[in-house]
Amino acid sequence: MNKESKIKINASVVIITKNEEKNIGSALESVKDFDDIVIVDSFSSDKTVEICKRYTDRLYQHEWQGYARQKQTAVNYAKNEWVLILDADERVTPELKKETTEKITQNSKLKTQNSGCSGFYIPRKNFFLGRWIRHSGWWPDYTLRLFKKDISYIEQREVHEKVTVQGRTGYLKSPLEHYTYGAISDYIKKMENYSTLAAKEIALKNPAPSSLAIRMFTSPIFTFVKMLFLKQGFRDGIRGLILAVLYGAYTFLKYAKAWELKGK
Repeated sequence: MNKESKIKINASVVIITKNEEKNIGSALESVKDFDDIVIVDSFSSDKTVEICKRYTDRLYQHEWQGYARQKQTAVNYAKNEWVLILDADERVTPELKKETTEKITQNSKLKTQNSGCSGFYIPRKNFFLGRWIRHSGWWPDYTLRLFKKDISYIEQREVHEKVTVQGRTGYLKSPLEHYTYGAISDYIKKMENYSTLAAKEIALKNPAPSSLAIRMFTSPIFTFVKMLFLKQGFRDGIRGLILAVLYGAYTFLKYAKAWELKGK
């Protein structure tokens, strides 16, 4: 466990892991000056747990429950009023730490819930195939990650989980750094899993198979056009084109799988 004698940031960082030995060390190094670091690990078979124990003794192991439930479990372990959710492939910059500290200090002094913010959206810089993506709908990519634990919860859904805060929310300026897919094959591997989860969520809404067939055709085209042209992905060069194609394929798969589920 890291025992540096310095002032700690008065917030809990929570991270869920599963075989993240390539990423987790850098993520933890970026938050080692937070007061509380909570890891919920899904029984990793690599060196993830060993690396985590260098930074915190607040490591718990749970069988996989789905993204939302796993993250909520981690949040439940947090001991501080304020919680920051971090993924293993993300990094907290010094600028973001400074801004986080300032916002926590300002809003913790306020006496009533309505007089300040209880949660904050943080922009993310996404690194893809060796470069930061500046368009394609990937910037500023706001996500609600910093919030007061007691008046917030993670919505229970299959994929693309999000935090709901009972109170006002604000926006930070300093971004998280997200070292996303290092190779196209990384995206394709995750696409298979995410599209299956998204299909289950779509099927729960009980759409007609005919409407899914239509969406299977139209939605991938719309996704491609939106990312490449409306979101100016063409300004990201070949990476913008690759992202538009990959997201179009993901969109096709989730509706095709939902159609398959409804057909059964």
